Amino acid sequence: MTRNSNKNYLVLACSLACWTTIVGQFILIIQNRVVSIAETIARFFTFFTILTNILVAITFTVIWLQPKNRLTFFLKPNTQTAIAVYIFVVGFVYNTILRFIWQPQGIQRIVDEMLHLIIPIVYILYWYFEIEKTAVIWKNIFGWLIYPIIYLIVIMIRGNYAKYYPYPFVNVSELGIIKVAINSVYLTIFFGIMSAVFVGVAKFKSSNKI
Repeated sequence: MTRNSNKNYLVLACSLACWTTIVGQFILIIQNRVVSIAETIARFFTFFTILTNILVAITFTVIWLQPKNRLTFFLKPNTQTAIAVYIFVVGFVYNTILRFIWQPQGIQRIVDEMLHLIIPIVYILYWYFEIEKTAVIWKNIFGWLIYPIIYLIVIMIRGNYAKYYPYPFVNVSELGIIKVAINSVYLTIFFGIMSAVFVGVAKFKSSNKI
C-alpha cells in the first residue's frame, strides 16, 4: 500500500469522524431542546464551534475527493491555513475559558471532546505535516478576519431579537453592548495574532523543509 493510499484513508477517516461528530451534536441538541425545533436548529448554527468544525469536515472531504470535486476553494493553502487558525481558536477558547462552566456527561462528553479538542488537534497536525505552505502569504491575514467579524455581528444582531447568545462573553443582555464590543475587539485581535503565528510557522516550515 502506497503512502498516498494511506493518506487517502487517513483523510477519509478524519472526514467521517468530523461529520459523525457534527451529526451527533445535532441529534443531542435536538433531544435536549428547551425551545422549538426550529429555534433549536437556528441556535445550533450560531455556535462558532459547529460552523468551524463543518469547515474542517468540508476540507477533509474535499481533499479526499480531489480531483473529483469542484470545491477547489477548500484546496487552497491559504483557505486551509485560515481554517487551521479558526479551529485552533475554537480549541483554545473552549479549553481555557468555557470548559470550566459546564460538565457534560456520557455521549455528550465524547462529542464535546471531539469538537473542541480531538478534531482541532488532528486538523492542525494535518495542516502542519501535509498541507502545502509555500503559497501562504501575510496579506491574506486581513481577509481571514472577515469570517469571525461577520460571525460576531450576526450573532449579536440575532441575539437582540431572539434573546439568545451562544457564548457568555458575547451576551449583550448580561454584559451590555460596550463590554461585548470590547470582548469582540479582543477576540478579533487574538484571531489576527494567531493568523500571524500560523503564517509565520508556514513560512518557516516551507523555507526550512521540516
